[in-house]
Amino acid sequence: MNIMDFNVKKLAADAGAFLSRAVQFTEEKLGQAEKTELDAHLENLLSKAECTKSWTEKIMKQTEVLLQPNPNARIEEFVYEKLDRKAPSRMNNPELLGQYMIDAGNEFGPGTAYGNALIKCGETQKRIGTADRELIQTSAINFLTPLRNFIEGDYKTITKERKLLQNKRLDLDAAKTRLKKAKVAEARAASEQEVRITQSEFDRQAEITRLLLEGISSTHAHHLRCLNDFVEAQMTYYAQCYQYMLDLQKQLGSFPSTFLSNNNQSSSAPAQSVSAPSVLASASASLPSLSNSIVTSGISELKSSSGSRKARVLYDYDAGNSSELSLLADEVITVYSIPGMDSDWLMGERGNQKGKVPITYLELLN
Repeated sequence: MNIMDFNVKKLAADAGAFLSRAVQFTEEKLGQAEKTELDAHLENLLSKAECTKSWTEKIMKQTEVLLQPNPNARIEEFVYEKLDRKAPSRMNNPELLGQYMIDAGNEFGPGTAYGNALIKCGETQKRIGTADRELIQTSAINFLTPLRNFIEGDYKTITKERKLLQNKRLDLDAAKTRLKKAKVAEARAASEQEVRITQSEFDRQAEITRLLLEGISSTHAHHLRCLNDFVEAQMTYYAQCYQYMLDLQKQLGSFPSTFLSNNNQSSSAPAQSVSAPSVLASASASLPSLSNSIVTSGISELKSSSGSRKARVLYDYDAGNSSELSLLADEVITVYSIPGMDSDWLMGERGNQKGKVPITYLELLN
């Protein structure tokens, strides 16, 4: 058989399989054919994967809007990214405002109160612009890129294998339909053989799809770490901005009061400046769980010792395989480390059950 004959026969076989699936699918929709249902566990995994994909896309897109509100700039960055070229560097909004203030201050005269104030405000705005760039860069690397890799990588693979599973299921049901219609013994024997083969292929593809889908729990654990990184980046950014503005307020406060008063409301400014540090302090105190340094130090101590600690579970976690332990939010388990274990995991025990648990789902107790 030459290559051309082989290709022709393969095309004919593919066309026949496509037609058979189309007929089976149509008859199922019309209620004229039976359909093999997936087991409940696999259906739940598929639903969880679809939910993860949908919300990941929404969070990713809205984060992009938050970091870059200008839609034209986002489109430009997207185009340059697809062309694998670096986008031209331009001033962001705080930097542009800062430059305008500095230019105006120099025009009015740096020796004048207003000119001097404009220059100082402009310099602060440019520092905020630099901090904004750092926030965007850090968030893109540590948060947006992992989310995008899941959508464009892992989920595409899941979609491909799920489509193959659908085709295998249609082939199986079409073979079952032909077996029911077979009247002659020889035809019936051939149909039974076809059903056995298609059933085996369907079972194998279902197992492949299931293994991929069970990795969604690990994806959640990874995205949780990325979310913590994003929060840390935001905390750093807002702390920098607050410090810059506090320094600016002190510099402006050194000017003569006649230049700072505004409709006789200057008396309200000191009250605002006094309350700002206390607000920041109370906000920082209310977010201890978001500090990676605290969590990391406790984990490091546990990993370096041979002892165990009690830990509270922060979120529900479905075990991805038999080596992991499923968790329920707010339950307390015993955790410890074993040599050679991945840095993102600990061993957990609950009664006579034990298995690996992700660190990001735990809060170590004293």
